[in-house]
Amino acid sequence: MITRKFSLCITCIALANISLMAAANAADPDPKSLTVGIGATSAPRYSGSDQRQWQFQPVIQARDGAVFFDSQKGVGYDLQADSGLYLEHTLGYSLGRSDKNASWRDGSDKLKGMGNIDAALNTAVAVGWTIAPWLSVEGKATLPLSDSQGVQYQTSVSLIPLQNDSDTIAFQSAALFGDSRYMNTFYGVSSAQSARSGYARHAAPGGLYGVENSVTWGHQFTPQWGTTLVAGYTWLSDHAADSPIVFRRNEATATAAITYTF
Repeated sequence: MITRKFSLCITCIALANISLMAAANAADPDPKSLTVGIGATSAPRYSGSDQRQWQFQPVIQARDGAVFFDSQKGVGYDLQADSGLYLEHTLGYSLGRSDKNASWRDGSDKLKGMGNIDAALNTAVAVGWTIAPWLSVEGKATLPLSDSQGVQYQTSVSLIPLQNDSDTIAFQSAALFGDSRYMNTFYGVSSAQSARSGYARHAAPGGLYGVENSVTWGHQFTPQWGTTLVAGYTWLSDHAADSPIVFRRNEATATAAITYTF
């Protein structure tokens, strides 16, 4: 599912890059850090919506060596080899989707009769390779643990053309995939949903359902105060866009966050 969470995840990536860079400069083999802040995102009400809203979310990152907590990803750990290969494993939470306008999660009155998609505990495993300090590739799978909502997959390429003590600019392009259960949870319309909502019945096939691109700029005013700006663009493939609840296949997001690192 494409949600406002993605923008803030990219925000957190930029913040992590700056934090790790500062730690490397200090030659600290076991970095500890705590970053707190607030972020605001303008995005569609749900993936495929033609309505937009602003949402404010806290940004919290705590790290002790390989173990971290992230307000968007959850709690997890990451391991990196000298070759640049790395593994990240997280335990997080998806807020699901509402069939009415919601200020704290995805949802729209246009989904009335579709029913709510329950919040769910999930686990995500990412494997990647930092080919160079400015280039990395990654594959990621997100699996629900407390509800059978299907599995989401993502492959991405990240390019960092600028990275110094005060600024980081990063570009990321990701291909998004889902199995048939995932696709029908978020884009399908069952017979019961069709009868309640008036939308035509639709079975969404699994596979590639979107491409998401983003550019992130992270700036440190001081070693403690920083800001991050993120602009994102998403294109939904026919696997998602053919759904009657998808009103716009091209979506844009914008995120701004200000943070303080202790």
